[in-house]
Amino acid sequence: MKAGKIILGMLVGCLCGCSSNGSLHSLKEVSIQALYAQKVDSVLKLMTLDEKIGQLNQYTGNFQATGPVVEDTTKIEQIKLGLVGSMLNIKGVKNTRELQEYAMQSRLRIPLLFGLDVIHGLRTIYPIPLGEAASFDLNLMRRTAAGAAKEAAAQGVHWTFAPMMDVSRDARWGRVMEGAGEDTWYGTQAAVARVQGFQGDNLADVHTVMACAKHFAAYGACIAGKDYNTVDMSEQTLHEVYLPPFKAVVEAGVASFMNSFNDINGIPATGNQYIQRQLLKGDWNFNGLTVSDWGSIGEMVAHGYVPDLKGAAESAILAGSDMDMESRAYVGHLKELVEAGKVSEKYIDDAVRRVLLKKFELGLFDDPYRYCNEQREKETVLSEELRNLSREAGVKSIVLLKNEKQALPLSEAPKRIAVVGALADSKVDMRGFWANEGVVEEMVTVREGLASKYPDTSLLYAEGYDLETNELKLQDALRVASQSDVVIVAVGERYFSSGEAKSRADINIPQSHQQLVKELKQTGKKVIVLLMGGRPMIFNEMTPYADAILLTWWLGTEAGNAIADVLAGDYNPSGKLPMSFPLHVGQVPVYYNYKSTGRPESKNKGYTCCYQDIDFEPAYPFGYGLSYTTFEISEPVLSKETYTMGDVVEVTVKVKNTGSYAGKETVQLYIRDLVASITRPVKELRGYEQVLLQPGEEKSVSFKLSMNDLGFYDSQLNFVVEPGNFLVMCGANSKDTKFAKFTLN
Repeated sequence: MKAGKIILGMLVGCLCGCSSNGSLHSLKEVSIQALYAQKVDSVLKLMTLDEKIGQLNQYTGNFQATGPVVEDTTKIEQIKLGLVGSMLNIKGVKNTRELQEYAMQSRLRIPLLFGLDVIHGLRTIYPIPLGEAASFDLNLMRRTAAGAAKEAAAQGVHWTFAPMMDVSRDARWGRVMEGAGEDTWYGTQAAVARVQGFQGDNLADVHTVMACAKHFAAYGACIAGKDYNTVDMSEQTLHEVYLPPFKAVVEAGVASFMNSFNDINGIPATGNQYIQRQLLKGDWNFNGLTVSDWGSIGEMVAHGYVPDLKGAAESAILAGSDMDMESRAYVGHLKELVEAGKVSEKYIDDAVRRVLLKKFELGLFDDPYRYCNEQREKETVLSEELRNLSREAGVKSIVLLKNEKQALPLSEAPKRIAVVGALADSKVDMRGFWANEGVVEEMVTVREGLASKYPDTSLLYAEGYDLETNELKLQDALRVASQSDVVIVAVGERYFSSGEAKSRADINIPQSHQQLVKELKQTGKKVIVLLMGGRPMIFNEMTPYADAILLTWWLGTEAGNAIADVLAGDYNPSGKLPMSFPLHVGQVPVYYNYKSTGRPESKNKGYTCCYQDIDFEPAYPFGYGLSYTTFEISEPVLSKETYTMGDVVEVTVKVKNTGSYAGKETVQLYIRDLVASITRPVKELRGYEQVLLQPGEEKSVSFKLSMNDLGFYDSQLNFVVEPGNFLVMCGANSKDTKFAKFTLN
């Protein structure tokens, strides 16, 4: 180990550069909680053991099941008896008021807490989270989360099961669409922004909702990209790669955590005392509540960790899981476990305090119906303000992957546009996964967006392929292409091809879609490809035949209008990839911040870390994204060559717009610790800056690196900074960078 290193320990906390605002927010939360502590205890003293356990019991309303449903006709009677603390999948002022009225018939009149999966909007749908992460716009993420919260709260919802902050490096895992991608540092920034957006400054504000940090923990590392699969990793990797976003949102005041389905090194997360009791509620001092994922307490039986549901209830409550979502383990077995002396009632009391505290913070004890305002619901849902926000988020999420000979933008209105591909006219696909509350008929398709953008242009449409079977429909496609000035073809995967339980072994887009692009190019017309989907995809066969490729993800309510804005050049695309796009599925998992080996990968030498049959580099690296203009980024300049522990490292680069359009570039800063007591990645993102430049304009961009940015977890899980030599690298993506070197003494 190097001499002279400094141990920063738990006080440093956020490896990934949390803002001071998060810490201030956390202090405010602590003071609010202190105000309610006496009230919480006074309610707790009045409660019977059955009523306490009831507060830890969460049922679904069955209107939108997000897991296996247990038929139960006694839910309303249980609510009246105070045996239900929370309901999920209930929305709408009328429905939430009705159920809250039943809760007011219970002995202690403790209000219900209503939760819902508001992942990327409720009625107004925003881009899928992975797509929105391509914007690299944290303020946008705060605003879309705030917009979703405003709409959800107006419909009687108190609690969203979002954001997902799992670091995801395997594109086969369907749930990559819910997060911010492969990078821990960036994922942390996005997680904090989204929590701040959902919760605002005060949970008592009826325009905000409780956020939920999920999935705790390491769900994104499921082996082979199979959803719900086991996770096996070192503690060092767990702390350095997968836990930082969760720790950061604790400091930012997140209200709740959700356990993950996976095990971690043999212990299911829901029954894992180390991550819940020791880390979350101990070292991190988390004062919010934890909730199981749907049925995850009961699923510990299938894991082979406990023999039955009673054993699952015992394991979960002792580990620190406060609320049971749909396992019915707590309501069925906690009382007998307490009476048998296997579970101390202090664990029940701790969990109930956390639930009651949030109900006080939301103001539900003062007015159980404060979220049941029909006029507010009517004015808020699908408002013009929220639709405009959806459109803004859409244009900022689009990534330009290819643009040969300035095929885009469409500089003037074409007389005839061929719109090919059934996805271009599919409203349901525009929503994306996890958008079940978005009304299909309200989605704007590409075909509709182009018709609105070019009212005097003749739009010629052909399906190109069957939406359900992907069978090629070439004749009409070639006919409309031959009659047009430009061809816009939509290809990719369906909305239900990514999401929960949507893992895929083959992430190539359908062969018929790629063949369609090839055939369309044979007409001699300009072919613009819109690539739609919720994950990194492979599309090597069609790439040479596309004049331009726009990655449009699933953009939500205003999808078609946002895409038309970018095609027309009304918005110059500025998105960057938050996940590497593989060249071949055999590369997966592929990510930019890998570690060097004793025989580093090489294209020119044998016996190195690479493949015989395919390249080791991805098709498109993390951070990649083109613009309609071009930029030049200089070599980074350091304020000095040698720094002392505690110094701030200052880095400056110049960025120039060398093209003919105004545009926004995202300048990215990476570091590398060249020699350390724990091997370090070849690159680690530690900052970025978005710069808007006019043609010919040049600006200087400065970055400041703290000691925190240079540190890592050592073999004893201490967060340390070690002296030595470092590289700083700046560029437009993780591959194309220029570097400078400094020494830390």
